Amino acid sequence: MVNITIDGKPIEAREGSTILEAALENGIDIPHLCYYKGLSRTGACRLCGVKVRIGDRWLNKTGHAPQSMHVTACTTEVGEGMDIVAHDSELRKARQLIIEFLLAANKHDCMVCESNGVCELQRYAYELGVDQKNLRFPSPEYTEPVDDSSEVIIRDVNKCILCGRCVRACYEIPVQKVLNFYGRGGIDDFSPKMNLIAGFDQPLGQTNCVSCGACVQACPTGTLSEKPAHYKGRTWEFDKVRTICPYCGVGCQMELWVKDNKIVRVYGCDDAPDNKGALCVKGRFGLDFVNHPDRLTKPLIKRNGKFEEAGWDEALDLVADRFKDLKDKYGGDALAGLSSAKCTNEENYLFQKLIRTCFGTNNVDHCARL
Repeated sequence: MVNITIDGKPIEAREGSTILEAALENGIDIPHLCYYKGLSRTGACRLCGVKVRIGDRWLNKTGHAPQSMHVTACTTEVGEGMDIVAHDSELRKARQLIIEFLLAANKHDCMVCESNGVCELQRYAYELGVDQKNLRFPSPEYTEPVDDSSEVIIRDVNKCILCGRCVRACYEIPVQKVLNFYGRGGIDDFSPKMNLIAGFDQPLGQTNCVSCGACVQACPTGTLSEKPAHYKGRTWEFDKVRTICPYCGVGCQMELWVKDNKIVRVYGCDDAPDNKGALCVKGRFGLDFVNHPDRLTKPLIKRNGKFEEAGWDEALDLVADRFKDLKDKYGGDALAGLSSAKCTNEENYLFQKLIRTCFGTNNVDHCARL
C-alpha cells in the first residue's frame, strides 16, 4: 500500500493501481469514458486528467505548476506521497471542452437512444453543464447508415466517441478481434474520418462475430445495443434481478433487466468471480425461451393422433410404464438418457443415477459434451 492524497483527502492505495482505480475504490469519482474495469489502459478520452505533485515537483513535462498540463488518472500509477488534484475550475473547464468536442463530432439523439438514462456521455454532459444546443463547434451534416445486419447487435457509429472500449473488449474477452478503428481524422477528402468498423469494414453480421455482447456491455453510449431490446422499454422502467446463467456449469452471474415479467436485456456481473462480467451468446441472448409462446407449460399425451393436456401424475405414470415395458421386452441397453445443461449439477447427478440404477444401462450423456 502507498499513501496518497486526492483533493486533500489522505487515502491508502494499492501499489501498482492507477490514480483512477484508487479514487474509485475510495468513493472519489473522477470523470472517465475510455476506462473500463478489467480491460487494458489507454488514456484515450483524456477526461480523467488530473494534476499530480510529488514533493515540490509537478508531474508533467515542464515540472512547473500545470496550465492544462494534466496527466491521465486511468494510466498513471500511484506513488508514495502523491498529492493529486482531481477537481478544480481549470480541470472542469478542460473536461467541459472534451465533452463539447465529443458531442460535436457526431449526431447524438438521446430521445430514441436505447442508452438514454445510462449513457456515460450523457451523464458527464449533464454533470459538467454542457448544453448540446450551445456547442461552440459545428456538427457534421452527414450521418453513417445504421448497421443492423447482426441477429442480436445494432451498430450505430453516429454515436461513437472513439473511446475504444468495445475494441479492447472484443480483443481481450472473446479474443475475436472483430472491431477496430479505421481512418485518420477526416481532415480532407483524402483522409477518411476515423470510425469504428467491423472486420474489413463489413456489416457486423458478415464477420466472425460470435455475438457474445461483450462490446455492447462495454460501450458507454448507444453505439452498440441489443437488437431484441429495441423499443422494449426505457432504462429506468426495468427491474434488475441478479441470478445465475441456466446453461453450462460455469455458474456465470448475470443481471436480468425485466419489464412486465419478461426478460429484455441481460448483462454480466462485473464483480462475479467466475465470469467477471463476460457472457457467451447463449447467456446474453438465449433466454428468450423463458417467455416463448411455444414453451410447454403442461404435460401433453397423444390420444388418437392428437396431443392433449394432462396432469403430471398421469403423464409420469404413463412414461414410467412405457419405460418399464421397453426394458422388460428389450433389456436396459435398449434405453438411453440425455441430460440438459439447464439443470443443476445435482439434478444431472440424480439423472445419471436414474439411468444407471433404474434403467440398468450406461447409455447416458449430456448435451454440453456433444
